[in-house]
Amino acid sequence: MIAIGHSGPRTSRSSLTAAAPARPRPPRFLAIVGPTGAGKTALSLRVARELDGEIISMDSRQVYRGMDVGTDKVSARQRALVPHHGLDIRDPGQRYSAGEFGRDARRWIGAIRSRGRVPVLAGGTGFFLRVLTDPIFREPPLDPARRDALEAVLAALPRPEVERWVRALDPDRADLAIAGGCQRMLRTITITLLTGHGLSWWHHRHPTDAKALPGVVCVLDVPREVLDERIRRRIHDMVAGGFRDEVAGLLGAGHTRDDPGLNGVGYREMADHLAGRITLEDAMERTRVATRRYAKRQVTWFRHQLGPDAVTVDGTASAAAQQAAVVSAWRARRGESRAGAGGAVAEAAR
Repeated sequence: MIAIGHSGPRTSRSSLTAAAPARPRPPRFLAIVGPTGAGKTALSLRVARELDGEIISMDSRQVYRGMDVGTDKVSARQRALVPHHGLDIRDPGQRYSAGEFGRDARRWIGAIRSRGRVPVLAGGTGFFLRVLTDPIFREPPLDPARRDALEAVLAALPRPEVERWVRALDPDRADLAIAGGCQRMLRTITITLLTGHGLSWWHHRHPTDAKALPGVVCVLDVPREVLDERIRRRIHDMVAGGFRDEVAGLLGAGHTRDDPGLNGVGYREMADHLAGRITLEDAMERTRVATRRYAKRQVTWFRHQLGPDAVTVDGTASAAAQQAAVVSAWRARRGESRAGAGGAVAEAAR
């Protein structure tokens, strides 16, 4: 990654003797990524307003209607300031895969660019970004009843047991699946068991027809102790802001903790509290621990999966400094692709 304030990426000895690289394609989007609590939402709003952009959510939970407090979804007032895409497009009982996001995001990016605006992607779901920069195959058809029954059994297992199944069934892709969280692990296991082939097999033999989209990716870097404190405050604010009532309302509407939307961190713990299995204090502490673990996996994923030209931004710097760093990275990368005066217009037309 490229760290703001540092000398730049290292150059390998082999690259010094390689042929001159092809001219980079102009970026089609700007992405702001990082772990839970890093400050992506606030930064994306500031950046989008400066660049005349529209925001595409890369949060796998914010796609669900009625899940606002627990996902820290942007408010109606914030949406009025900057147009948002990818929010409230599924009910909690419906699935929304990375492949579906990829197809939707490509459509949103095209529409935003056609309006002469900048697509600003923001979120911590790394696989959502990856389907744009490294497109995946279309999933094989699965029998819905068998898939749901299998996932219900797997969801009841302790996480270490689910990880063991992932490593046994698809060792080539295990680390990636585990870093992606529960949904990614369940998908890995169900596809393997119901088709007889692992995800790595499907990826190698059924490549996608979609082209990779070039983008400018900025990742927020926050020290562990600072991130832990932000997570603690966020959970406190969630509960104070009506999170318990939100989950109670979803359960009262017929949803369960095993639904695709509600099986995430925070919602399942609060559902256990509402069922009388744990106290509110226990639910908050378990949510804090699970969120910290999830944030650690996100940090690991971004560290190993982002390309060498990703820009690292100090997430503890002032809001103005973070905004300036991201905007500068975007404008610099666009400047590399301009061919003289009028380049911005030419880029927008591509």
